[in-house]
Amino acid sequence: MTFKQIGSGTIIGLVSGTLLGFFLKWMQGMTGIKVYVLLLNVDFIPVFGDKDFPEWMEFLFHLVISCVIGVVLVYMIERLNVSRKGAWILSFALTAPTVFLYFPLSYLAIKDVPGLLYGEAIILWTAGHLLYALSLPPLYYLFSVRG
Repeated sequence: MTFKQIGSGTIIGLVSGTLLGFFLKWMQGMTGIKVYVLLLNVDFIPVFGDKDFPEWMEFLFHLVISCVIGVVLVYMIERLNVSRKGAWILSFALTAPTVFLYFPLSYLAIKDVPGLLYGEAIILWTAGHLLYALSLPPLYYLFSVRG
C-alpha cells in the first residue's frame, strides 16, 4: 500500500462519510427518527461508553471508519486492477455490511435510538448507506492515483 493510496482513500472516506452523516442528520431533522444518533453512537463500547463525547468527536469516530473503507477501496481497486464496473461492485460489497450494522447497533445502544425492527429507520439507514456506496466510485476517480 502506497502513501498516495492511503491519502486518496482518506480523502474519499472523509467526503463520503461526511455525505452520509449530513444525509442522516438531515433525515433525522426532517422525520425525528434518530438515525444520525445511531450512526454516531458509541455508548455500547466498553471504553467509550463511560464518556459523554461531544457530537463533533462522535462524528470524527464515524469518519475514521469511513476513511478505513476508503483506503481499502482504493487499495483493492488498484491491487486487483479492478475495472470501472468492478469498482461499483466493490463499492457495494464494502458498503453492504454497514447496512446490516443497523441491527446490532440498534440492539446494543444505550442511548435512545430507533428500535431493532423500526421499518422507517431501516429504510433511512439503508438509503443513507446506498448514497454512501454510490459516492465511492466517482470519488475514487476524482481523487485517486489512477483516476
